[in-house]
Amino acid sequence: MICSISFLNRFFLVAAVCLSLFVLAACATDTTALKQQTLPEQFGPGPLRIAVLPFENMSGKAAPLKPLRQSAVNRLKALGFSILDDTALDRFMTAHRLRYTGGVDAQTAQQFKSELGVDAVLITDIELYDDAAPPKIALLSRLVSTGEPPSILWMNGVSLAGDESPGILGLGLIEDPSKLTEKALGSLFGSMMDYSSGKTGTMNQGRWGYGPRAVFASPVLQRGKRYTIGIVPFTNKSARRNAGDLVELHFAEELVRRGDFEVVEPGIVRQNLLNLRLVMPEGISLSDIDVLFDLLNTDLVLIGTVFEYQDQQQGRTGTPRVGFSTFLIDRTSRKIIWSSGSHNGGDDYIYAFDWGKVYTAHELMSRMAAKIVRILHEKLFSEPKSMLTGTLPKS
Repeated sequence: MICSISFLNRFFLVAAVCLSLFVLAACATDTTALKQQTLPEQFGPGPLRIAVLPFENMSGKAAPLKPLRQSAVNRLKALGFSILDDTALDRFMTAHRLRYTGGVDAQTAQQFKSELGVDAVLITDIELYDDAAPPKIALLSRLVSTGEPPSILWMNGVSLAGDESPGILGLGLIEDPSKLTEKALGSLFGSMMDYSSGKTGTMNQGRWGYGPRAVFASPVLQRGKRYTIGIVPFTNKSARRNAGDLVELHFAEELVRRGDFEVVEPGIVRQNLLNLRLVMPEGISLSDIDVLFDLLNTDLVLIGTVFEYQDQQQGRTGTPRVGFSTFLIDRTSRKIIWSSGSHNGGDDYIYAFDWGKVYTAHELMSRMAAKIVRILHEKLFSEPKSMLTGTLPKS
């Protein structure tokens, strides 16, 4: 019996080593493919002229904003994109007193086009930056046209942790923050390169699990019709600063990928809220929703509340956790046609040896939003079996 157990142990050890080598080989192949994919001579980005705005720090901690932006600019130039020079951008921002760079409103977008000849503005939000070993980074980026009205041409996010793929003997462990940053930027702007060259991106269908705990849906949307949707920053009742804005951006990303919705640029939503002087510590009211529908001229408005948005603590302690509710309101019926409640942790779907573990709140939120958008589309665009309705509470 002792020999049998020893033999089995050796067998599983050899099997684990072989599997790890296979995974490393696959990763190396994927990296090579990414490098080949982003060569300018293979996929020309075309004449698009881009203004790269200063990065917006939504991490709640200090982050090297200028070095990160400069790395992004260098990479985009290497890929062949035409980037507005910093001197012209600085003069424009000073002349128009442009301080907020996490979005762009309609007037500013038109000024970029008429005064600088810019075709699109690149907006990047830093969701997470931690240079302590193992380092972590999470970015959300989108390309917004300067036409009338501005529209989101491309949007994607990326999150990496230095210890998420250590591999055998820790060979895949990344302890240098600069290396992790370059890897993240390569992945992010490789996706943008695909867009500029006309490649159709693969929609994130939402992985197994991470679905909402409760769902209500009233299927009233017509198949084949493209609906416009405005996403209001979620009411933040979590301890994480900017959590409501981050959830808004994650849903915008997934809805843009879906392709069935025309998502209003978050900067336009923000400017309208500021113009209305709406302060929403307890959420947006019914009367405010009516006004927003008129100002944004959308078919749908998505609102919600964030209850928890937690990343790992510094180092390897803890696990990310995200919890929120969503409500989708239809302009025609003035009723809630979708609501859901979600709560997940990064360790909910671990299989073995930390396989399946999620290391950042960004990645966790991305999977949860993707699953909701997929189910939302299946429920709301399906043939109604029973016309259930819901109404907003009185303000």
